[in-house]
Amino acid sequence: MNYRNGRDVLPPSLLKELQKHIEGELIYIPKRSSERVGWGVNSGTRQMIESRNEEIYNLHCSGHSLESLTKTFHLSVESIRKVIFKKRAEHGAEKVQVRR
Repeated sequence: MNYRNGRDVLPPSLLKELQKHIEGELIYIPKRSSERVGWGVNSGTRQMIESRNEEIYNLHCSGHSLESLTKTFHLSVESIRKVIFKKRAEHGAEKVQVRR
């Protein structure tokens, strides 16, 4: 995030209006929602978690127990269950789409 002086980028009338509310302090102006990137997209975290969750689901389908998955992925049993239920629903939806 870059610091920019309001005097350099804002019309004088808008600068005066802002000074009525906040003066001499920093203010963050967020991007429009249409330009915002989703959580973890830029860093690759979202893709990493998606890959991990797919691996959890595949290992579970191949017979690994919830307990072994909790030890392997350092997650709680409840978190592993949530991943499996979500992936099962996603894979079920994919199968329905393929049949059509």
